[in-house]
Amino acid sequence: MKGRVLIVAGSDSGGGAGIQADIKAVTAMGGFAATAITALTAQNTEGVHGVVAVEPAFIAQQIEVVLTDIGADALKTGMLHSAEVIATVAASFKKYAPGVPLVVDPVMVAKGGHRLLLSDAEAALRDVLLPMATLLMPNLPEAEVLVGFPVRVETDMKRAAAKLAELGAKAVLMKGGHLEGDRVVDLLLHDGQIDRFDDARIASRNTHGTGCTLASAIAAGLAQKMSLKDAVVRARNYVRRAIETAPGFGRGHGPLNHAVTVRSD
Repeated sequence: MKGRVLIVAGSDSGGGAGIQADIKAVTAMGGFAATAITALTAQNTEGVHGVVAVEPAFIAQQIEVVLTDIGADALKTGMLHSAEVIATVAASFKKYAPGVPLVVDPVMVAKGGHRLLLSDAEAALRDVLLPMATLLMPNLPEAEVLVGFPVRVETDMKRAAAKLAELGAKAVLMKGGHLEGDRVVDLLLHDGQIDRFDDARIASRNTHGTGCTLASAIAAGLAQKMSLKDAVVRARNYVRRAIETAPGFGRGHGPLNHAVTVRSD
């Protein structure tokens, strides 16, 4: 087991996304996952049916006790539902994990359409957490909220990535799953260049938790001292295989097969 990842995110009772997906993904990558849970959700493949928020002070305590004992080689954030929570998490990271790579998955809307980020938190995410990100990885709807203009085609994705870099993110992975057509294009902006990933779209309803899973798999790679591009390549391969071999559970957006294996080198 190599690479410690602290994940700060919400729990998914259905096991397909959130903290549950994060732990599975990091473990599948050969890393060690620790967590600070920000919210509990009553959730299944058909949607989010209830949310109970965790007090910011207790979120901070979870982060503190993990980082001062176990430590972390990478950090990953998912569902941070309020401006107060974002400020608390950012302050905890600065105090207990300065310089540790941070992967920010700006979780705003669940697959079923349920809004997971309060509107007052959007500015906090953009102004407080985004500048701390080693990698910011929005999908297209999330990117639109952060940059303030439509992101519908690949040229929009490039423009949005550049804008997010201007706002302070060290690198940006624009996830193109919402693009029209039978190809999925992701763009990775890093070190002043763009790497383009183009794959055939997998026709599947079993895509619940893909964003959480991809982000945590990348964080595991960074924790294992992989280059950013190599970590992204391995994580994308993992997620694609996890979709292709999904178990087919539930009536809605089903979970991935997080137990699928990929090469670690």
